[in-house]
Amino acid sequence: MAKVSISDLRVHGGAVVDRAARGEAVTITRAGRPVAELHPLSRPPLAGESLLARWRWLPAVDPVALHADIDEGLQGD
Repeated sequence: MAKVSISDLRVHGGAVVDRAARGEAVTITRAGRPVAELHPLSRPPLAGESLLARWRWLPAVDPVALHADIDEGLQGD
């Protein structure tokens, strides 16, 4: 869990909240001692219709081309 001082929170509050919104738990400290925690709120699960609507907008994937791209990327190491 990341720690952020109150003074850093004042200066970089938006960035700290963005980190929490992305899933990171942040402990707020005062004089080095933990005083609060900031963490993301749980989100309601998506309905099946919503998931299907998102899936329909995904582009088609050519598995052979994808495999070739991955192999090419790994050979570059």
